[in-house]
Amino acid sequence: MKKIAGHLILLGILFFFLSAQEIQHEAIAINIEVAVRVFDGKTFIDTLTINDFEVLEEGIEQKIEAVYLIKKTKIQKQDELMENEKPIKTFAPKVSRNFVLVFESTEYVPKTADAIDYFFQNVMESGDTLLVTTPAKSYTFNKRSFGRYSREEIASQLKNKLRKDTLIANRKFKSLLKEYESLLQVPFEQDLHKETLKGILRQLRDHIYLSEKKLSDFSDYLKTMEGQKHVFIFYQKEVIPSLPDADPFEIMDLQKDVTFDAGKIKRAFSDSSISVNFIFITKTPELFDMSMEPARDIDKIDQSAQIYNAFRDIAVATGGIVDSSANAESSFQKAVNASENYYLLYYTPKEYIADGKFRRIEVKVKGKNYKVFHRAGYIAD
Repeated sequence: MKKIAGHLILLGILFFFLSAQEIQHEAIAINIEVAVRVFDGKTFIDTLTINDFEVLEEGIEQKIEAVYLIKKTKIQKQDELMENEKPIKTFAPKVSRNFVLVFESTEYVPKTADAIDYFFQNVMESGDTLLVTTPAKSYTFNKRSFGRYSREEIASQLKNKLRKDTLIANRKFKSLLKEYESLLQVPFEQDLHKETLKGILRQLRDHIYLSEKKLSDFSDYLKTMEGQKHVFIFYQKEVIPSLPDADPFEIMDLQKDVTFDAGKIKRAFSDSSISVNFIFITKTPELFDMSMEPARDIDKIDQSAQIYNAFRDIAVATGGIVDSSANAESSFQKAVNASENYYLLYYTPKEYIADGKFRRIEVKVKGKNYKVFHRAGYIAD
């Protein structure tokens, strides 16, 4: 009987302990920060207050506790939920800026150099950080960089590195093109000839390879940064030569496909509070020396569709801008100007549970038909 009583006491203590844990788990309060950009046409609306916004999480309206208007790195206006003439909660927005420029192309695009000049002349400030990823390497610029070199010198060095890295990274691509061009002139036996050409085209197709791990690691790295994170991806239209006399099934076999779960990547970037801006450079890369007779009548297979759709969705999910143009500088100006003005909204989710699930966020401006850009949500972890 004593043993049974002892077991009951032990179970009671254990039950109380687990219950206390559950109560503590449910009592966790977390603040959600959402960067929001509001436009009427092309004009940013900077006159909104806390009462103008509505935030829904999984369709349930949330109580907005504070709204801050940010221009570049300055808090221009703050509007907090009040009680007895005092703010219920005051936040400390981190408005430092981390810029990331990602260049992905099979040839050097001169207009990207103009975009770099514009960035250093009109955007970058002494307190900002900059990470640049070329097709071959990555470079970091911070306060020390500005202490050693002028803006013009840094921009000049970066443009030279981008040109050199693009050529280095695409040597294999160019080599494969030359091999393909040469084989077009060789009178091979038909089946062997076609299979050899297909093998080269598959290598050309997979030259730019974006894995789920690579993108997830990139998102995790950016998540560790304090302040606002603005990513600008310059992606040039990706084409390869078509196969001579190819049938539709052979063309389909040579089409590029994304190698990652786009939905998972969208959620990862959205959770990291990263604003991803996608700049699609529509200028078609030169493939062959078109004076060569065999290359004149070769069609091109556009490999960009799947990658374009994936990055467009990532940009939309993070509240970023998508723009397509042959003029990379013009597209960059639109994207970077849109990123410089925004609101930071704060709320505490109702009945928050850290279950690892993705929570969808929707921000509206009451009674207005404005364009509202913001991240799609966050992962409750």
